[in-house]
Amino acid sequence: MRSVRYFLVIFILILVGTLNIFAQSFQVKGTLVDSDSKEPLGFVQVALYTLENQSRSVSFSDSDENGRFSLQAPKGKYSFKAFFIGYKDFLSQVIEIKGSTDLGEITMEGENQNLQEVIVETSKMPIRTSMEGIIISPENNLANIGGTLLDILRNTPSITVSEDGAISLRGSTGINILINGRNSSLTQNLNNLPASAVEEIRIINNPNARYDAEAEGGVIDIILKKGQDIGTNGGLEATYGTRGRTNLGGRLNHRNAKFNTFIGYNYRDWKSIGNRRTTRLLFEDEETLNQNTQNSNRNVGHNLNYGADYYFGNNVLSYEGVYQSSLDRQVNTLFAELDRPNGGMDAFDYVRRNQESETDVGLDNALIFEHSFEEKGHLLRATASHSFRNQFKTQEIDIFNNTLEPLPENRTGQELAYIDEIRNISVLQADYIKPMESAKFEAGLKSILRKFDNDFQYFRLDETEGGFVEDNQISNRFVYKDQIHAGYALISVSKTKFEYGLGLRGEYTFVDTHLQNTDEQNRQNYFNLFPSAQGMYNLNETHSIKFTYSRRIDRPTAWRLNPFPDITDSLNVRRGNPNLQPEMINSFEVGHMVNLKNANFITNLFYRKVKGQLDFITIVEDGISYSRPENLLSAQSYGVEWIGTAEVNEWYSVNGGLTLFNISVDGSNISEEFTNAGFAWNVKLTQDVKLPFGVNFQVVGNYESPEIEAQGRDLAQYFVDATIQKNLLRNKGSLSLSVRDIFDTRRFAGFARSNSFSQEFYSKQETRIVLLSARYNF
Repeated sequence: MRSVRYFLVIFILILVGTLNIFAQSFQVKGTLVDSDSKEPLGFVQVALYTLENQSRSVSFSDSDENGRFSLQAPKGKYSFKAFFIGYKDFLSQVIEIKGSTDLGEITMEGENQNLQEVIVETSKMPIRTSMEGIIISPENNLANIGGTLLDILRNTPSITVSEDGAISLRGSTGINILINGRNSSLTQNLNNLPASAVEEIRIINNPNARYDAEAEGGVIDIILKKGQDIGTNGGLEATYGTRGRTNLGGRLNHRNAKFNTFIGYNYRDWKSIGNRRTTRLLFEDEETLNQNTQNSNRNVGHNLNYGADYYFGNNVLSYEGVYQSSLDRQVNTLFAELDRPNGGMDAFDYVRRNQESETDVGLDNALIFEHSFEEKGHLLRATASHSFRNQFKTQEIDIFNNTLEPLPENRTGQELAYIDEIRNISVLQADYIKPMESAKFEAGLKSILRKFDNDFQYFRLDETEGGFVEDNQISNRFVYKDQIHAGYALISVSKTKFEYGLGLRGEYTFVDTHLQNTDEQNRQNYFNLFPSAQGMYNLNETHSIKFTYSRRIDRPTAWRLNPFPDITDSLNVRRGNPNLQPEMINSFEVGHMVNLKNANFITNLFYRKVKGQLDFITIVEDGISYSRPENLLSAQSYGVEWIGTAEVNEWYSVNGGLTLFNISVDGSNISEEFTNAGFAWNVKLTQDVKLPFGVNFQVVGNYESPEIEAQGRDLAQYFVDATIQKNLLRNKGSLSLSVRDIFDTRRFAGFARSNSFSQEFYSKQETRIVLLSARYNF
């Protein structure tokens, strides 16, 4: 804990120290008049913006009834803007403030069109490319209407979403997912986050030293909406679909010279049904196990994000919060048939019905302080945040042995389970940016403290005891704690043609796990250095070449470290491995970027080498399947990625991506049969067509090829979505009709094989869904 106190002291000193460096502010005044009548214009919104960020204002106000206004700002160069309904925006590009400044009389021109006839159309691309990766704007993609964050990612180039919601980027599932740039326990269930609450998503394939070294595949940063426009703004949204699926939401923000406040709320009621089939064959015993699971579930959830910004001098103090709660009810009925050759006596049938109820509550809180020095780009930022999540699950299980008919009279046993998981994540962070001539220096400190407490209680009905008795063979409580203390330094140099950045990050990791049933404790601590390098050469205004490198780490999750066996399915046993070591990754990327007036394209060649690849290994003994994670010797992947977006003409635009990669896994340190290699690819294409009368049509196509695992392969999947939208109320509102998975082709399937067994699975959920959505913005 000494290291924690050390970082707390540094963090507090940084905050206190900034109180002595607030810059003196000066008055900026003027008068606004109509260009024709010369009459004063009252209640016009005026603001001063920093030159480097036109969306970040340093001072706001309104003109009085005589057209006069007054602003306060420290020394520096700014842009001045005045805007009023029915008038053209007035923009002064550069205003230098050295003392009190009088801008004099400013004239504003009225719009030529009648106010009721003004329609402003802006071209917004749903995907933008950058040197670090891509930026997704969900609101500009019709396919995301009425959906969740997983729906956004499902339609994003290079990303695939598995059956259980796991995210894969360029074939890697090791991804560091952030919310508003911060570590959060809310990322455990991305399906609870509505798409309408997301402002943008930043995908960083090869992060530099500024970011946590965690994660093999890179970083996905989810930026939630908070609203920055002056005045009062908001929006409403409603979706209703097949099987009574419902999504309702609203957002509101108000901003003036000193404060910005915002709030957003979403209600979601989602139902689904599905089926999963598994067939396992033991070669030596000629034993076949067929399992068929029918499932249905309903999830009702609430999502609330809120916060405020306070602007004073050259400083911004912000609070951001997110609250989530949901109730998930599902019924899973497993039908199993075990066949042995010649109708052996050990052959049997059984049914296992699990009625499950889960409450999920999450709360994120963050306090952010930011100080801008007089010099452009000179910045200090400090953040303190805490994330809490509690998942409580109840399972009521009925067992029906020697039958495939789950009738009350056939029930042979009952089981009951309670799973209580509490996750806490606390983060302290300070970042400093200092511009220099043709360069920029960055440095920072960060501490992450996590505690995950999983309490699993399992009971069986005992007729002789007259009730449920706890089964200590299954019940367990596992507590995982870790601390990661980091510091980094980064220097970026910008020349006329060439830009480059070099960084180094150091991370000290302490891990402590405790299995309370057996009093097993496992502690690990280690220190690692993570260098990074980025470079870009601008051939001309259109073409540029980039290069990135980073060393990364992927630490074992608490779930993989828990050694207690999960034997709720007696024929399929899973357990963790407390001796797992982190993966160490070296990642390289070379790319070519093309930026045209109405299009941009990027081609990336990438290579990733992993030492100590983490993967689940399955073996079968005495007819029982045992799965456990292991550190394999190594893995490597390489491939090419192409992402493009273009406005072909006024009525047709297209965006999409193609990723081709080869993955090879070497598990020869365990057995030669755990070595595999294969080629995979995926393609996503979105086409938008503007039709007459304010109608927009979009079709989205996805294809994911088969992909290897350590012991087998996942099969291909593909689907097509379509949406038609009609703009209403002078483009302030819209009505949309969406059909997801038009041809009902989306499913998950695959197989695993070893020298002793083969296993195949097929899973199909209800994916063909019709949704009707309405939106209104004000």
